[in-house]
Amino acid sequence: MGTKRRPATEAEARALASSTRLRILRLCLDQALTNKEIADRLGANPATTLHHVRRLVETGFLAAAPSRPGPRGSTEIPYRATGKSWEMDIRESGVSSAMLDAFLEEVRLADVEEGDFTRLGLRLTPERHDELRRRLQELLDHFRDLGPEPGGEAYSVFVALHRDVTRDA
Repeated sequence: MGTKRRPATEAEARALASSTRLRILRLCLDQALTNKEIADRLGANPATTLHHVRRLVETGFLAAAPSRPGPRGSTEIPYRATGKSWEMDIRESGVSSAMLDAFLEEVRLADVEEGDFTRLGLRLTPERHDELRRRLQELLDHFRDLGPEPGGEAYSVFVALHRDVTRDA
């Protein structure tokens, strides 16, 4: 069942090494949005957002949907996330910092009281560490493979498994 991941290319890793671009992918996951709609939701300058959108399109993380009429006779191009980032193993690509930044930016906008936060300290052998990573990935793959639920609400999941810095005597 699990998704076989491949390493990100240098261009793909650079495209994903931006919290803004990661947030754009999240915004465009379930619905196609125009550059202006993306900029409005991020509270960002449309020109800056367009730079990020173009980089994501160039690397295949966003795809342009058919254009549609916009205000005052203009033409708008909505963009939708392709899901390509889920197919990649980005652990060695330097993207983790951007992922953490995107998570922190998004969680600051959310009602923290409605979030579900859990911390757990563990002591694991390398084999158990691998088992935990594999099982977490299987669980995430399962829910991703189910696809969006009609009428469902949007949620984000952020999982961080890191070695603790301890001062053992």
